[in-house]
Amino acid sequence: MPYTPTHGPGTKMPNVEPVAEERAEPKVVLLVRLLSAIDEGRFSFDRLKEQIGEEKPPSTRTLRRYLSVLSDAGFPWFFDRGTGTYRFADGYSLRRLNLSQRELLGLVTLKRLGSSLGGTFATAIEETTQKLLRSSDRRTEASVTNSSLAIRFGTVAMDAEVERVFEQLQSAERERRRVSFGYTDKNGTRTQRRVDPYGFIVSAGRVYLVGYDHGRTDMRVFAVDNVSDAAATPQTFERPADFNLEAYGANSVSGVWHGDTVAEVTVRFSPVVAKAAAARTIARDQRLVRRPDGHVEITYRVADPLEIVRFSLGWGAEAEVVAPDEARRAAAELVRALAARYA
Repeated sequence: MPYTPTHGPGTKMPNVEPVAEERAEPKVVLLVRLLSAIDEGRFSFDRLKEQIGEEKPPSTRTLRRYLSVLSDAGFPWFFDRGTGTYRFADGYSLRRLNLSQRELLGLVTLKRLGSSLGGTFATAIEETTQKLLRSSDRRTEASVTNSSLAIRFGTVAMDAEVERVFEQLQSAERERRRVSFGYTDKNGTRTQRRVDPYGFIVSAGRVYLVGYDHGRTDMRVFAVDNVSDAAATPQTFERPADFNLEAYGANSVSGVWHGDTVAEVTVRFSPVVAKAAAARTIARDQRLVRRPDGHVEITYRVADPLEIVRFSLGWGAEAEVVAPDEARRAAAELVRALAARYA
């Protein structure tokens, strides 16, 4: 029987030449039990015997013959010397996933998220979802293919050179290798950096490297599309046990700004956009107050107050920075500069 990536419950068993039976049960039953035990991937040779029959386990010779039959039929089992168990090759299983509606939604969301992000992320997510689909029932495949759910995020656009640099940095992060590279900041200034790569943040269509900069003796964030001539060095590093990538930029609208202190900025939104503003979680810590006239006031705790000032301008005249005074003055200065540009 030819090898296929997965076999469902309806898989036909191999034709077996008649041999003398050691037990009354049909051989096909014994082979099914053996396949099921191998699929669990946690039994030694002697324990495989017990799984086939507790009261009358097969002999060593018979079990070896059964394993040979399965091998000849194309089932990719092997003996894992590291664990001392028999199991199937990675990605192969007899089980078909029967996902609940909630799990289906999760799988659909994952697939749509990949399509929206594009590039490397889309490819990685597509490969993952396809592997899950190959192990799922037809209902799952149909639900994912014909889903009515659409998700829109900013596409992460990376050309071939940026993709190559990203892969180099990822490899260095996995291997805990220090990297050296040239970096061009937003003002066009180019510097040479030596960095321990701790992880990556995807934000607003760009990928950022977070790491310890040995030249600045501090943590820094680098836009990957501004990195060039990246190379792993012989030096290795250990990421601090207390470092948490999710928490690093948690007090930032963009997710890439980090500060040792946080400040509160309050923005008042008009009734026209109140629901939309309330639905957006842009800071880990934000408090909402609903006013009787339909306005909402949201107080954001962030590392950089100017992020909230710039965010508020995106709502046009429907949003107003009301506190603190420093943030309100900064908003007024930005508005005057915009008015002068459009005068």
